[in-house]
Amino acid sequence: MQFVSEDIEQYCKDYSISDSDLLKELSKITWETEEIPQMLCGSLVGGFLQMLIKISGAKRVLEIGMFTGYSTLKMAEALPANGEIHSCELMEKHINTAKGWFEKSNMKHKITIHQGKAIQSLENFRVSSFDLMFVDADKTGYPEYYRKGTMLLKKDGIAVFDNMLWSGSV
Repeated sequence: MQFVSEDIEQYCKDYSISDSDLLKELSKITWETEEIPQMLCGSLVGGFLQMLIKISGAKRVLEIGMFTGYSTLKMAEALPANGEIHSCELMEKHINTAKGWFEKSNMKHKITIHQGKAIQSLENFRVSSFDLMFVDADKTGYPEYYRKGTMLLKKDGIAVFDNMLWSGSV
């Protein structure tokens, strides 16, 4: 199901924040090697996340669902030098892939990976400790990620949930 015409999508890509060379390579390799590469959030969503980080002054980001690390690196690029992103990921394969890309970047010092079920990882964080939360994980878990994750956001924190209108359904 296509909500936006290809012309409009291309226009948005043409006038949005461009990917770094490393992110372009990560995206290309993901599309060539992963079984379900469309799980990649993409440059438009990534650029939107970067914009939110910059205009809000976010320093601490919680990510639920990392996949190959594209969104993690995209957000890390927008964070200040002392910024940090805590990413929860279940699949070891995706963690290993993402770690390889993090090693190639100059952002790895900002990134902490929490392996395992995200709900369990969320129990280990302090309440009101994150400026922004990005959720792009198993869609059936969204209600619980919302309940637990928003408790971890600071007052006026931002929560972004990817694919809320998946295939035309909420």
